[in-house]
Amino acid sequence: MISADGRFVIAFNGEVYNHAALRREIEGAGTARCGEGEKLSWRGHSDTEAMLAAISRWGVLEATKRFVGMFAFVLWDRAERTLYLVRDRLGEKPLYYGWVNGALLFGSELKALRVHPSWEGALDRDALALYLQYNYIPAPFTIFKDIRKLEPGCIAKIDSAMLPGKVDVQGYWSLQDAAAAPRLIISEQSAMAQAEQILSQSIGQQMMADVPIGAFLSGGIDSSLIVALMQKQSVRPVRTFTIGFHEASFNEAEHAAAVARHLGTAHTEFYVTPKDALEVIPLLPTLYDEPFADSSQIPTYLVAKLTRQHVTVSLSGDGGDELFGGYNRYSWGRNIWDRIKGLPMPVRMAAAQALSAPSPQTWDRLFATFGQVLPRLLRYNAPGDKLHKLAMLVGARSASDVYLDLISLWNGAELVPGSSPLLVAATDPSQWPVHLDFTEFMMYLDARFYLPDDILVKVDRATMGVGLESRAPFLDHRLTEFAWSLPLDLKIRQGQGKWLLRQILYKYVPRQLIERPKMGFGVPIDRWLRGPLREWAEALLDESRLRREGHLNPAPIRQKWAEHLSGRRNWQYHLWGVLMFQAWGEQWL
Repeated sequence: MISADGRFVIAFNGEVYNHAALRREIEGAGTARCGEGEKLSWRGHSDTEAMLAAISRWGVLEATKRFVGMFAFVLWDRAERTLYLVRDRLGEKPLYYGWVNGALLFGSELKALRVHPSWEGALDRDALALYLQYNYIPAPFTIFKDIRKLEPGCIAKIDSAMLPGKVDVQGYWSLQDAAAAPRLIISEQSAMAQAEQILSQSIGQQMMADVPIGAFLSGGIDSSLIVALMQKQSVRPVRTFTIGFHEASFNEAEHAAAVARHLGTAHTEFYVTPKDALEVIPLLPTLYDEPFADSSQIPTYLVAKLTRQHVTVSLSGDGGDELFGGYNRYSWGRNIWDRIKGLPMPVRMAAAQALSAPSPQTWDRLFATFGQVLPRLLRYNAPGDKLHKLAMLVGARSASDVYLDLISLWNGAELVPGSSPLLVAATDPSQWPVHLDFTEFMMYLDARFYLPDDILVKVDRATMGVGLESRAPFLDHRLTEFAWSLPLDLKIRQGQGKWLLRQILYKYVPRQLIERPKMGFGVPIDRWLRGPLREWAEALLDESRLRREGHLNPAPIRQKWAEHLSGRRNWQYHLWGVLMFQAWGEQWL
């Protein structure tokens, strides 16, 4: 779209939810300047037109600071002959760019860049090593050399007078600043009221649409609260969607259905089989453009596909865990470090040996036998795997090492010959806010790193792949800033996360429908790899193939594959990362 004055040209992906308020502000400024009674002329009602008018009025930087929403846009200033690449604050929408043989390429998908005649597409081995450590590639890196992701909250400026290869990147909003802000002295009731008011406002703006709208509902805290506040603002039953699994330890569909009945939503569910998963796997390299291995990408795609059959826009609960302390690792990490930091290393190593001696399956059987007498907070899904993870963590030499060990999989440098480590937010202390509590430190890195590059990538590509628009009310930057201003004990109490969100939700949903151990949106990849996916996996992990392709060191891969097939260990996440790279490489390399 071209601005009314003809100066600016924009290509825009996303939604700016406050565009009506922007129009009113611009009209007010225009009336004050032009004289009473004179009105600005609008050509339509879109948020894109309001964005262009705002940029014409205030400039790129100041206008972008006023935008509330999810967006990636590229703006050409005809007068200054300058290009701007802009991405939203939390990283909901993607934007790739890079110089290739003197040409600047940019787009929302890597596959768009690949069709340019100058495209080379050389594999970045360092980024591959980073991917294998985390099962996704953190910004600003991509799997290709010379191509980068614009980081959240940033504007890249390319002046036509600049030499090819130069890009000036500056931030217009900083999560680091939000996390470093002073904590409020606030009562529980006031915090609850303000959080509900801000979240309700965000939901109300995001429910504005010219097309049918619904919501993902897992029956957990975040999605249940989103749906409850949607239903409060709706005159008809909200459409809600969930998927279930026939494996009981992964199935949340029953809980979602109970919440839906209580809230009175129009609920739809779909049960996933291994056959359904098999049909999704060939689509993943095309959907994600670069290697990506959060295995919940499969149910995310399936629930998006189900939802798109009924609505065009769907709200989700993404962001609640990172902002309000929902992940188990926030309690785990703190408890582990508090207990081990004073112990001599020989004592720690002995403890690690004791924990890892029984197989994960043996631990699972013990927990199953004594599960009913264990405290509720110790009733974990897959306890054997968690205890083996704990055995690895006891050797950590610092609190930050505990966090990195919790989120890391392979040692990428050992698996990718010739690679060297790349600094990212999680490993670069200069990107960490000072004076954070260790739990807040983990929450910050997840919001800065795991949320935009794993969770939001997973949801955006899956939903866009079926023509569904997903919106995340928790990611309104005003709620993000408010959440970081709150004391930690309003988020995590007695080892239980999202305390504040729970108190708000109990006003709408009975506690007994919500209180249960956190399950996550996982799939039984471990069993599927030993069963219906085994033949597919074996072909991709064939030792001679790995040697011939030359990207990965086969020995550790083959060892973990053998241990997994035997049932001695569960290496599903490590193996899924390798398999997704292999499947991606089969299509794109």
